[in-house]
Amino acid sequence: MFNQFHPISKRWFEENIGHPPHAQAQAWTAIKAGNHTLIAAPTGSGKTLAAFYGGIDDRLTDGLNGVLTQETSIVYVSPLKALSNDIQRNLEKPLRGLQTELQKQGLPEVFIS
Repeated sequence: MFNQFHPISKRWFEENIGHPPHAQAQAWTAIKAGNHTLIAAPTGSGKTLAAFYGGIDDRLTDGLNGVLTQETSIVYVSPLKALSNDIQRNLEKPLRGLQTELQKQGLPEVFIS
């Protein structure tokens, strides 16, 4: 399942999150294949990270290859403003973590927003 992820993304996830739950693994297969994906799983099962991490990995790879564009590539629908704020805070950790991994490897920064 991680075979389709950049080594930097894979390393960060394994070192900081561990083994992905079933919902994430299934979602990533569909997301990385370019399919629209609906993730239905219990609260706290990793749906947010599942929804975003495949796209974050794609943007990281694009940035390292010099082809990152400034356009919307992920749309995530949240039913509550408070949940949207939580999502933003939760995504800051992997985005910062990936920048740290890039620095460790001597690779250029990739700005994903």
